[in-house]
Amino acid sequence: MLGSAQTIVFIALAMAALVVEVVALVDAARRRPDAFVAAGKMTKQRWLIILGVATALGFVSTPLPPSWQSILGPLQILSIVAFVAAAVYHVDVKPALKQVQGGGRGTSSGPYGPW
Repeated sequence: MLGSAQTIVFIALAMAALVVEVVALVDAARRRPDAFVAAGKMTKQRWLIILGVATALGFVSTPLPPSWQSILGPLQILSIVAFVAAAVYHVDVKPALKQVQGGGRGTSSGPYGPW
């Protein structure tokens, strides 16, 4: 019983991580190339490569049928690396791109800067 609950949680986390990776890849693909340079980040092409590899690793490292686990099982640790790459894009690069492209949330600001 506990094993099946752990499996369900693991599958849910893997699928959530894959969604984060795909969303990061799609968002990066939709951005203008000059915005990356203007924001002081790596080029769009580099981010697309990083996020494309991260998405592929996330897809390959999703929970596998038992017959495939012996072949691709060691790749599952790379899912952490893939998620970290997508998370860095979401928390560092994406906000910088929004600021450069003027995609911030309105003009409201608090006492210590924009909210």
